[in-house]
Amino acid sequence: MATVIIPTPLRKFANNTAKLTINAASIQDIVNDLSFNYPDLKRHLLDEQGKIRSFVNVFVGDDDIRDLQNENTAVKEDSVISIVPAIAGGNL
Repeated sequence: MATVIIPTPLRKFANNTAKLTINAASIQDIVNDLSFNYPDLKRHLLDEQGKIRSFVNVFVGDDDIRDLQNENTAVKEDSVISIVPAIAGGNL
């Protein structure tokens, strides 16, 4: 089963879970599982059309799914999926 890392800002929407294992063949399967099991998390991950929000980055290992096959990116049993929401603000 793939390991999904939930970032700290989103954990409160996933029962304060930092890491999950999900049986999935693709990123879409993972998103569907997260959306079903954590409805509060869904609105932070997906836009009104059901697509991953533009400011949410998803990685399979070190690879951004936007450089692969987006939601259709394949997931293996030993894959580590990282969800990384963009953080804005602050001054340099």
